Amino acid sequence: MTTSRERALGAAAVRIEGLAKVRGAARYSAEHTPPGCLYAWPVPATVARGRTVSFDTAAALAEPGAVAVLTHENAPRISDPADATLGVLRDDRVPHRGWIVAVAVAETLEAARATADAVRVSYVTEDHDVVLTPDHPGLYAAEMANGGHPGTRERGDFDAVYEAAPVTLDATYSMDPMHNHAMEPHAAVAHWHDGRLTVYDSSQGSTTVRETLAALFALDPAQVTVVSEHVGGGFGSKGTPRPQPVLATMAARYVGRPVKLVLHRSQLPAVVGHRPPTIQRVRLGANRDGVISALAHEVVSYTSTVKEFVEQAATPARTMYTSPHSRTVHRVTALDVPTPSWMRAPGEASGMYALESAMDELAVLAGVDPVELRVRNEPSHEPDSGRAYSSRHLVECLREGARRFGWRDRDPRAGLRREGRFLVGSGVAAASYPVIISPSTAEARADADGGFLVRINATDIGTGARTVLAQIGADALRAPLDRVRIEIGDSDLPRAPLAGGSSGTGSWGWSVDKACRALRARIDAVGGAVPPEGLSASADTTEDVRAGTEFARHAYGAHFVEVQVDRDTAEIRVRRMLGVFAAGRILNPRTARSQFIGAMTMGLGMALMEGATIDPVAGDFVERDLASYHVPAHADVRSMEAYWIDEDDRHLNPMGSKGIGEIGMVGSAAAIGNAVRHATGVRLREVPMRPDALLPLLEA
Repeated sequence: MTTSRERALGAAAVRIEGLAKVRGAARYSAEHTPPGCLYAWPVPATVARGRTVSFDTAAALAEPGAVAVLTHENAPRISDPADATLGVLRDDRVPHRGWIVAVAVAETLEAARATADAVRVSYVTEDHDVVLTPDHPGLYAAEMANGGHPGTRERGDFDAVYEAAPVTLDATYSMDPMHNHAMEPHAAVAHWHDGRLTVYDSSQGSTTVRETLAALFALDPAQVTVVSEHVGGGFGSKGTPRPQPVLATMAARYVGRPVKLVLHRSQLPAVVGHRPPTIQRVRLGANRDGVISALAHEVVSYTSTVKEFVEQAATPARTMYTSPHSRTVHRVTALDVPTPSWMRAPGEASGMYALESAMDELAVLAGVDPVELRVRNEPSHEPDSGRAYSSRHLVECLREGARRFGWRDRDPRAGLRREGRFLVGSGVAAASYPVIISPSTAEARADADGGFLVRINATDIGTGARTVLAQIGADALRAPLDRVRIEIGDSDLPRAPLAGGSSGTGSWGWSVDKACRALRARIDAVGGAVPPEGLSASADTTEDVRAGTEFARHAYGAHFVEVQVDRDTAEIRVRRMLGVFAAGRILNPRTARSQFIGAMTMGLGMALMEGATIDPVAGDFVERDLASYHVPAHADVRSMEAYWIDEDDRHLNPMGSKGIGEIGMVGSAAAIGNAVRHATGVRLREVPMRPDALLPLLEA
């Protein structure tokens, strides 16, 4: 219990929903089954590009338990969607393999799958192209990259300064497509009743899903309730509405009964987004002491023919290091592929892999310690905008990480440390992620019995958001944590932004703090005794957030890694990962550490395991399950340490917090690659770093 001398905020409080989860009482979207509920199963396109000609549903509807088959010929009409990936069952177009062309509805899940399998679809096919190349004829310079960033930025005279630099690096790094693969598949349950629509959806933001469904089905948003109370991971793939709530709502309207639709894991790569592949050319020109004078980061990627998505991979190079002469460019081509989307620190994770790998290569060329090189290139202000940093403690992260890791004992020479058949090496990389804060609303209520209720449509995707928001409320109310209840994950609650971009706590917490402080003031104004009818207060941070800031706001970190490489098999194992982060005030050390090490583990997967390939003939992702698409298991994570530096940044929000989820992933893959180079003397410039790519180089 929090006493008058203790503060809830900053304490390592346990998750308030933890017991419900381990007991199975926390209900996820697919676990809601209204009376009379039917089940739906999608029918994905089996051609890479073309149009549907006809549907033979006779055998399907003859299946035991079959109720209906929806196609573009009979499905309820929806409005033209703002997000074209939601335009399902509207016409006969097949933009890529796996695009959903029909939905089967039946009495049971098994019957729905059998019904879908029995649907016969005739197509007319068209030539397709799914292969990204650095010189693809369809490449164009993107006007804008994701997040509102200009596609191209230039400062100074890069060409002339790079040409004259005494130390230069010109290297190209690439990465395969990657998939989110959250533990909980995408699921939705739709129920029309009394002129209203209720949807249980696996989503990172039910407010946006409600508004999207209202627009598509010509409803007033007040007629729609979307519940996302518990979400089993999303990592961006649930950040914006996906097809499952649209299809479930269509089906429920058509059959007049509730409908549940859970996407099978094999269907996810084609319809819920993925990290696009990138080909990144980085050029660094530096003085002999390693200080950068010219920097260019040029990114080639793909988007789909359905919707433009431009991974903002070159944007970290605009803000990270001293770079008086700079060129950053994003070029994309529209291929016949599923639409890429947000995935685990999108842009920054991709771009910092290339940039931090290049920094390691520059350190070797200049003969400068990799930690010292980054310190020497510490800017006094954000290079791209010219703004001062609200706080920037990257150097402190590097120094503290080096001390904890034992970096000064490292022999800088590559390929020398051997333990039996293993080559051992260590590497470092820096990390940066922007601070994003969006407007939010919240309500707080005090009851006469001494309890408090905080209401806000935040979403807890497994990060511990419920707990931290309750801690923020308890602090603002000057109340014990166990007296504060919290309601989240329902679009009927006060409006709040989605959980994404490591922006949740900073955005939601601001409105919770503001509402609870207003409530505390009301309680104090009546002498501290809450009347029988209770007291309440609400808050809206729209104007607070829009007031803006003259500062550049980022979280920072430093990753240190030790690897071993088997000389006989080229198998890479990470022995140690150690991260030190500067992410504002840490509001709950327990949940923060969990986020940091979880993100670092994702970086391990990005570096060594995660990657998908597209069959150029079939136009389909080959790896469509967790047997073929590999993610780290416990045996892969041997030692993971996360630390942080306390920051007192007054230019963020009332809590002084920055996002702590994605900063733990950014840079971690590069640190692993840098450690592999130190262990072997071989530089791999493609992730995931596979043994078959490394082994021939070890034998050479």
